[in-house]
Amino acid sequence: MPVAKQRVLVIDDDEPMRDLIRAYLDDTYEVVDTGDPENALRMTLEHKPNAILLDLGMPGFTGFELCKTLSSLGFMHQIPILIVSGADARNKAFCESLGASDYLHKPIDAEQLRDALAQVLAGKVADRRGAPRTNSRIAMKLKWNDKSGTPMEVQTVTENVSATGFLCGSKRNIEIGTQVEVFVGDDGEHYMGTAKVVRLERSGTGVPFYGCHFIIKAE
Repeated sequence: MPVAKQRVLVIDDDEPMRDLIRAYLDDTYEVVDTGDPENALRMTLEHKPNAILLDLGMPGFTGFELCKTLSSLGFMHQIPILIVSGADARNKAFCESLGASDYLHKPIDAEQLRDALAQVLAGKVADRRGAPRTNSRIAMKLKWNDKSGTPMEVQTVTENVSATGFLCGSKRNIEIGTQVEVFVGDDGEHYMGTAKVVRLERSGTGVPFYGCHFIIKAE
């Protein structure tokens, strides 16, 4: 029975560059790609890649922001992120501080790319679950049952997300201690994990904000 290829997600707004990377890797890896950085979280949850190749110079949601956001999430702590960029290589140390495992400079050398991927996939990725909170904003859907057992649901946006929890507003009141199922993505249907509402962060602003702590994380 043939061994399944490891999957690599390429995030780069330059389509010819994505095609080139695919040509370099297609014989060894299953390659999926997107030119839209705001689509990256959904694709990561949907495809569960073994590694991510990330460009820095993208419009809107930059590679720096995306690297920081992905690295701060619990389910990402064993998925290496390799920066593949034409930006100044002096960004390497900064990208590593955001959670990147390696930094490759464009124009890409095929052998260097394959060797770097093989190296990070063969070794253990540093556990980033202790990453500090960031002010990244991620659209979420929360689902839970109230005290009477009635199913509840709310669309929200996180603030101060980290590997262990997040802060979000809710137009519906949520009892402290409630366990909420957390979904992300444009359609809000990609299960991220289950969190416990541990505190009321602030109120009196029209929409109360809650601090939530993950107790179950999607694999």
